[in-house]
Amino acid sequence: MDSATADASQVMAKPARGKKFVKVVKNPKTGRTRKVSYGQAGRAKDGGPRIRPGTPKGDSYCARSAGQMKKFPKKAADPNSPLRLSRKKWKCSGKKSRN
Repeated sequence: MDSATADASQVMAKPARGKKFVKVVKNPKTGRTRKVSYGQAGRAKDGGPRIRPGTPKGDSYCARSAGQMKKFPKKAADPNSPLRLSRKKWKCSGKKSRN
């Protein structure tokens, strides 16, 4: 597979059903690529975006996911895990969501 094809596959990557975002990750050892889908699809009840950093809802998410980081240290160590990618979107810093 040449680099043009690899770039095209990243652009055309579609998230799994029920997920909003996707990241194509390449394993440096084997050279294989995989899709990581994360984030709840759809809109919030008021029609706005689901991810709202810096709000009480964001603080709640960050506190909840901080517990998941403790419970699943292997996932917490992987920068391409759905948990870490979602926390990045929410702009989590510890148990708080930055604006």
